Amino acid sequence: MKTRTPEEGLTALTDDAERNRLLAEMAEQSTDMISRHTPEDWRFIYASPAVTHLLGYSVEEIVGMSAYDLYHPDDVEDFRLRAPTVNYDRGLYTHTYRFRHKDGHYTWLESTSRTIRDPDTNEIREILVVSRDATHRIKADKANRRLARVLESTQDLVIFVNLDFTISHLNEAARVALELEETDYSSSALAGFLTEKDARQLMQEGFSSASQTGYWRGELTMRSLKGGRIPVLLELLAHRSLHGDIEYFSLVAHDLTEKKAAEEQLKQYQADIDHASRLVTMGELASSLAHELNQPLSAMVNFLRGIERRFAGKESLAWSDIELPITRSIRTALRAGEIVHRMMDFTRKQEPVVTELNLAALIRDMIDFCESMADRHSVRLVFEIDHDLPLVLGDRIQLEQVLLNLIVNAIEASGSPAAEQFSTVRISVAKDKGRQLRVQVKDQGAGISEADMSRLFDRFFSTKQTGLGMGLAISRSLVENLGGELWADNLPEGGACFSFTLNIAD
Repeated sequence: MKTRTPEEGLTALTDDAERNRLLAEMAEQSTDMISRHTPEDWRFIYASPAVTHLLGYSVEEIVGMSAYDLYHPDDVEDFRLRAPTVNYDRGLYTHTYRFRHKDGHYTWLESTSRTIRDPDTNEIREILVVSRDATHRIKADKANRRLARVLESTQDLVIFVNLDFTISHLNEAARVALELEETDYSSSALAGFLTEKDARQLMQEGFSSASQTGYWRGELTMRSLKGGRIPVLLELLAHRSLHGDIEYFSLVAHDLTEKKAAEEQLKQYQADIDHASRLVTMGELASSLAHELNQPLSAMVNFLRGIERRFAGKESLAWSDIELPITRSIRTALRAGEIVHRMMDFTRKQEPVVTELNLAALIRDMIDFCESMADRHSVRLVFEIDHDLPLVLGDRIQLEQVLLNLIVNAIEASGSPAAEQFSTVRISVAKDKGRQLRVQVKDQGAGISEADMSRLFDRFFSTKQTGLGMGLAISRSLVENLGGELWADNLPEGGACFSFTLNIAD
């Protein structure tokens, strides 16, 4: 062993002294609390000035106090029994616990301790501890654990996505919905869990918008591992670092399966109600339609009986002799067929088809259809129209239903089978403000009372003794679905006016 010269020994002592001085100076200036403790009861032998900032005590006050007296009661046994909160690594113990502040509240500390032993006897002389405030970290950890519990318990599908659009984590709801419970999904491409069209939309539109604004929202269809389709309302968020760079994305997808099913059921229910309303309206017209059909049928019978009487017993006939009655019979049969076909079209149950329609021609057809009923009620139907009106957007059957309801109501309000004088129902169509046409049906009835006006379009409300109260409610719904409005007013000269608007076709 090489011995030191006196000069080398002096230099070593000087270096040790300088190192100890520097270490002492660092301890005095450190924001971490450095303390020394007795091995039996952990009494403070020394504490650096940081103790005042962390625990509120001065150095003089805390020296001599036992650390066990300052521990939170729930943490003392954890430390003594070396619970999982106490970690050991290469001679160093790391422990997170609560220490009582001088003012009485508890502060979370994270301490690393090491035993200092006598080199000759190996007995513990003291314990050196470095402690720092862990309150913010503990609170953040608790908040993260709470968020994690919420994340796992929510019924929404939550997916975390890397910058290369691969999945890094899914919550329980997402794993179940996408059928990944027994599958390793790490690094799976997100696009594999979307339909091809929606994956393209999310990549091109969703991630682009989220990268710029931090957020994107849209309805898409996700696809499970086994091919099942899940309609979702998806919210995409971009998460940034403190420097502003995007670190990852998160998707929160609300399953719309039940909502879509309910909407479809409601749509079907509405279609059934509309169909029933048309049948009721046709029932109200039944006697008039029967009369209208009876006329051509009677005429055909008369034409054919005339031929029978005139040519009975003759062995041969010339076409010129029977051409006129046969031609008239054909025309009359076609007229009866048109009436039947119109009834069948109106009462047929079918999906709406929105097309460009000639509103004036449609109104004329409905006026012709109601002409027989108007005659029986001593009502004259007058049609007033602007020239060169554009086409409108609508479903033919639905608009026929609206017009038929309004015209039938106007006929019944204006006259009756026993009326001695004719009343007039005026139907008009003209350009309205914006890109719309306005249809008006004016009657000469008693008008609408103030009490009835506010409830006029309510379902199951009717001013007729035998009415179901569905016609006007459905008519308003049909018009609004086409982007228009339906309303009623009383006319100054008496009677009521029902108006509705429709969008002009581009």
